[in-house]
Amino acid sequence: MSLKRNILLAGVILASSAGLAQAEMSATTISDIDVRSGPGTQYPSVGTATRGSEAVLDGCVAGSRWCRIDVNGMRGWVYAQYLSVEQNGGPVIVEQHSTDLGVPVVTYQQTDDLSTGRVQPQAQPGPDDELIGPADNQDAVTPPRTVRAYIEENPVDAVRLNGRVAVGTELPRDIAVNAIPDYQYSYVRINGQPVLVDPGTHLVVYVYN
Repeated sequence: MSLKRNILLAGVILASSAGLAQAEMSATTISDIDVRSGPGTQYPSVGTATRGSEAVLDGCVAGSRWCRIDVNGMRGWVYAQYLSVEQNGGPVIVEQHSTDLGVPVVTYQQTDDLSTGRVQPQAQPGPDDELIGPADNQDAVTPPRTVRAYIEENPVDAVRLNGRVAVGTELPRDIAVNAIPDYQYSYVRINGQPVLVDPGTHLVVYVYN
């Protein structure tokens, strides 16, 4: 059974008094990102928001990179570095400009199992949930157009994996990645999608749509 059906860890969102004065903020995802049930990679994924998705930003946890959003029918948590907001006619990254943007501050409280008085256990990955991400220290990259051209001119066989690939996904080590001349990242085709991979860590740094 997938993680989407096994989210046993619940929580509530509390907006600060400063944040309550803010109207809903519109944001855009700048990469394919996992939406999680809580503010941390230890929380199960509730789905993937594709790059360019319009989202409503509730707010971000103080001193953290995690923000709560509504996107594509999902409500959950994502990294602030993967969200942009329009400011002065141009997009700015939420993580770098949260104060300037006046992003509301929210807190997260884990709820208890009222029937037992104990905290419910975290859902564990099922057999179909092989891919994980995003990683804590993995930033999305902006590849030059020449990289896409090289990938299209040098097609490789696709690798089939269960789950969806997002920036920060760690690919299994037995997957061979393909070097790109004069470029630090390699590429592989996962489930029909070309992705750029850090050859040293096997972390996905970019997903082509």
